[in-house]
Amino acid sequence: MWGGGAGHRFYSVVVFVLLASLDNVAIGLVPPLYGAIAESFAVPQRLLGLVTAVSFLVSAVAAVGWAYIGDRTNRKPLLMIGTLIWAAGTGGSALAGNYPTFLVAQLLAAIGLGAVGSVGFSVVTDLISPRRRGLVMSFWGLSQGAGTLAGTLVGGLLGAVDWRRPFLLLTVVGLAATAAYLFTYDIRRGQSEPELADAMAAGAEYDYRISRADLPAVLRRRTNRWLILQGLTAQAAFGSLVWLPVLFAERARDQGYSSATAIVVGSVFATLFQLGGVLSIVGGLVGDALQRRTPSGRALVAAVGILAAVPFYLVLFFVPIRIDVPDGAGTGAVVRAVLGSVVSEPTVGLSLLTALLALALTSANSPNWFALIADANPPEHRGTVYSLGNLVNGVGRAAGNGLVGVAFHALRAAFPPPLNYAVGLAAFQLFFIPTGIMYWLAARSSPKDLAEVRHLLHTRAEKL
Repeated sequence: MWGGGAGHRFYSVVVFVLLASLDNVAIGLVPPLYGAIAESFAVPQRLLGLVTAVSFLVSAVAAVGWAYIGDRTNRKPLLMIGTLIWAAGTGGSALAGNYPTFLVAQLLAAIGLGAVGSVGFSVVTDLISPRRRGLVMSFWGLSQGAGTLAGTLVGGLLGAVDWRRPFLLLTVVGLAATAAYLFTYDIRRGQSEPELADAMAAGAEYDYRISRADLPAVLRRRTNRWLILQGLTAQAAFGSLVWLPVLFAERARDQGYSSATAIVVGSVFATLFQLGGVLSIVGGLVGDALQRRTPSGRALVAAVGILAAVPFYLVLFFVPIRIDVPDGAGTGAVVRAVLGSVVSEPTVGLSLLTALLALALTSANSPNWFALIADANPPEHRGTVYSLGNLVNGVGRAAGNGLVGVAFHALRAAFPPPLNYAVGLAAFQLFFIPTGIMYWLAARSSPKDLAEVRHLLHTRAEKL
């Protein structure tokens, strides 16, 4: 059975959107624990940064294979298999007794995670009409941002005493996610497209599937090229931001706090400062509204948001923060003190406002990127195009995450901690400038590409 009632459909959407956050939970889990894991395995912290960087890349490469198979076959079993592989790798990370074992387990988890985003994206786009893609994709992107926040928070709070506990918890979540997939229904490919609505309502089946012969045409589409390439620079900047908890933890250590308290402080500050990502909903709504007026709308919203955010990021890293928390106290007391400092300490309040503005502006990128991929490609190409974009994203994020760690180390000679972290992070945010330029170029190419896809679907509807 391919469908179900309204409740069944709603449940399916919720499951796919929530589970899209899992890869980001896994990504956000490790950085707050770099110090603790490095100490446990007696290795330098930068080797833990390498684990995250390589995991980004492996997950992105695996996603291309998962997505191509998903664009040709039944997508539901692939999602379940990928989630089980991810859970096995996460559990192995918790049980690792040395650095090489931990690295292998993380790479196994990354292979499984490749299925969650790429195949899940293909499924969700078949549930959303073009008119509301920006809004719904903002929830998709928001769930990923929430996953990063959850990973950062869970890693810092639950792992402050024992770094293995967050990985065990996430393993259980992965197994529960697999069970949740069992109760979703198989969504028909192309069922949300207005051009295909009448034919599919009459019982026709959209049976077009991607083939290797389609790949050159996918890459010839100029909008696809800009949407894919922008990830290289955008994710170099975003990838560096996983070190945000480390920056604030180092600030706490610089003020004399113990390592355990500093980890909690860094995690809570980083979580607070990323709440601006919630405003991606606004970016999605604005993208939907402008797209109805001009076929360049979504790309223009993303370009303006990305470029306008750069100054706010630069201010965020250099605003001095006075941290006043009870050193050595329990996690709850430290969290309450950090939250209270937002009101009691003007520097903390200013930093939070700056961070919210920066994240709100860059969050316009995510929903409009997702929606543009769906708008500019027929249903059987979307998972593959998304995965190619995600592959470039992974390369960019791996470069940003890995190279910024090297930059911190190199800058240490001229800028003592925590200033070396602030200077390094500020430098990497300049990668947003070419990102904004590429979105502007996508705004110029998208009208022609979107018109061609609509014409193609009209032609296929007549044949169906």
